[in-house]
Amino acid sequence: MRSFRTLEDLKPAGLRVLVRVDLNVPVENGVVSDATRLERILPTIRNIASRGGKVILLAHFGRPKGRDPKESLAPIAAALASHLGQPVAFAANCIGSVAAAAVAAMQPGDVLCLENTRFHAGEEKNDPAFVAALAALGDVYVNDAFSAAHRAHASTEGLAHVLPACAGRTMQAELEALDKALGKPARPVMAIVGGAKVSTKLELLGNLVSKVEVLVIGGGMANTFLRARGLDVGKSLCEHDLVATAREIEAKAKAAGCEIMLPVDALAAKEFKANPGHRVADVSDIAADEMILDAGPKSIEAVIARLQTTKTLVWNGPFGAFELEPFDTATVAVAKAAAALTLAGKLVSVAGGGDTVSAMNHAGVVDDMTYISTAGGAFLEWMEGKPLPGVEALKA
Repeated sequence: MRSFRTLEDLKPAGLRVLVRVDLNVPVENGVVSDATRLERILPTIRNIASRGGKVILLAHFGRPKGRDPKESLAPIAAALASHLGQPVAFAANCIGSVAAAAVAAMQPGDVLCLENTRFHAGEEKNDPAFVAALAALGDVYVNDAFSAAHRAHASTEGLAHVLPACAGRTMQAELEALDKALGKPARPVMAIVGGAKVSTKLELLGNLVSKVEVLVIGGGMANTFLRARGLDVGKSLCEHDLVATAREIEAKAKAAGCEIMLPVDALAAKEFKANPGHRVADVSDIAADEMILDAGPKSIEAVIARLQTTKTLVWNGPFGAFELEPFDTATVAVAKAAAALTLAGKLVSVAGGGDTVSAMNHAGVVDDMTYISTAGGAFLEWMEGKPLPGVEALKA
């Protein structure tokens, strides 16, 4: 049973609906280069507009220190209009007379995008006066930006306390997927955690060992764990100062009954570049001048075999330097295996955070997994077991 209100609980006809969305999209030469986040908010906008609501979009873009024309939402509002298939009006401020006039000119079903909320210091400070200025523009509040839910800002958390609030379609889908992944998952659960450094994922690993049956560690961070097991990893990326910490995580996992899987073989090379001379090596046979840049075939086979007996997969971070061939081999192979099991109805697969979305795109499996989160930091904090202010504020 849901603990938060959704669009089903909203009767938007004639109402001014403040909708917090994620428009923090990549822009190159004034053009949106990846419209994934724009596509994801369309169902919420269309739901409200089709039922006679006035859709007023709130969002941030970048990290401006005050008003900065280079970080205006104007070009993104224009891009959104083309994806939405209807006009999106734009107001050059998100509060005050300019915003109020733009809202007053709206008809039911119209869509308006207000300027970057971070042009005002009150946004990140969650200043009550700024919250009140935003709230004056709307009758109800919809949060559809899970990606910003780990921030207790005015437009992500403050508004939920002063206006009737509910989750939009993207927020709802994310929360339901995450609940399936770690809240009330079908067991056994496997977590794949990759990426460069253990130091950035200590809290994540500490939380997961008590929640999953199998923890697969890949990427550069696996090298620190291999070193903790007494193996020489040559020139590989390795946080030698965290070897003792890696041993502590292994001990905690053992006490919790969580199996940690590390690579048993690797693709080793002497140069960090695409298609260098490389070899498949046992992880106990890495030369002093070699780097581990991906998991090897035996490691891939072992992970896929274990995946066959898994009911739920949570994935954060690639196995290797997937941007460089052939060091994308493990990430692609395991992703394709997970996608096939998902399509066969045998696996719930949720992936997200950092490079993970890029890795899943590279593997061509984005549409085949149960859910791909584009949330980045919020996804990571959720995996770490932290309460997210933007989500907590929506709870009934």
